[in-house]
Amino acid sequence: MASAANRPPIRDIAELDDALSEPTEATIRALASVEGDIVVLGVGGKMGPTLARMAVKASQRAGVSRRVIGVSRFSGSPDLQERLRCWGVETARCDLLDPKALAELPEAANVVYMAGMKFGSSGQQAMTWAMNTFLPGLVAARYRQSRIVAFSTANVYGLSAVARGGSVEDDEVHPVGEYAMSCLGRERILEHFSRTNRTPMAIVRLNYATELRYGVLVDIALQVRAGKPLPLSMGYMNCIWQADANAASLQALERVSTPPLVFNLSGPEVLSVRRIAEELGKRWGIQVSFQGSESADALLTNNTRCFELFGRPPTATAQMIDWIAEWVARGGANSGKPTHFEERAGNY
Repeated sequence: MASAANRPPIRDIAELDDALSEPTEATIRALASVEGDIVVLGVGGKMGPTLARMAVKASQRAGVSRRVIGVSRFSGSPDLQERLRCWGVETARCDLLDPKALAELPEAANVVYMAGMKFGSSGQQAMTWAMNTFLPGLVAARYRQSRIVAFSTANVYGLSAVARGGSVEDDEVHPVGEYAMSCLGRERILEHFSRTNRTPMAIVRLNYATELRYGVLVDIALQVRAGKPLPLSMGYMNCIWQADANAASLQALERVSTPPLVFNLSGPEVLSVRRIAEELGKRWGIQVSFQGSESADALLTNNTRCFELFGRPPTATAQMIDWIAEWVARGGANSGKPTHFEERAGNY
């Protein structure tokens, strides 16, 4: 793991949200060069609020006047609309599967498509396919004249040998489970409409964005802190600080193409679950216990293409661990949404 940058601890949620929405200079330059308003579809998810706020900040610092509009049902967080508005993000309530409601959304030259379904998909397969495969076609038709950056997942690759260092974008895909298959369906539908309608797109295969309230590092920290045995069957992983993922995703609006640009998005290291747990245990004086042993394969991505396009993520893994260790130790807020990173059969 890279050494920590020794930045001070993050004190509270307000400071955390501010840090997660702080744009890089490259993001400011990208949004200076991209014309038009930005619609964020599925803004109510874990990344959406800070990505939308980052778009506002970057646009303001670039001296660009534009609307940033966050679209969601807003059913899970009744105060989110007000927070977004305070940050300068306009909001629109919408069930995206309702064609009439989708048609009434504002026009925008730029779309960040974050809507989708993962957790609970094992019990709601039909809804999973509707959200992850049918809806992308509706969105691509509605915003056929826009630039579209669409989030996907590294799950489309399936497991790859740890010794290889992770899947690359040109690898043959092997999605495991209906969630991963539906996400591959999303990519294929978007590619079809990109080719047919000449809509410039980018498809972002995200591999575990993390912050202090959720993410793979938080999941590991919570289990170590509670003295629970940590499963090692998925013994290796990638992750990226959420602000760095937000920054690269917004920069992708400048790189869209037909057919879509596809790139993996995560950190530069293949991380050992065992080593991270032991590091946290050492800090807290806790003896860590494990279940099973590491498999020879894991859900891993090689993120070289992303770094060539947008630079290496500036936040080191050691810095994330420092922040998370301090946050968890003092009982900081948690989203209550584990990643299930240990899942190998694709059942979410």
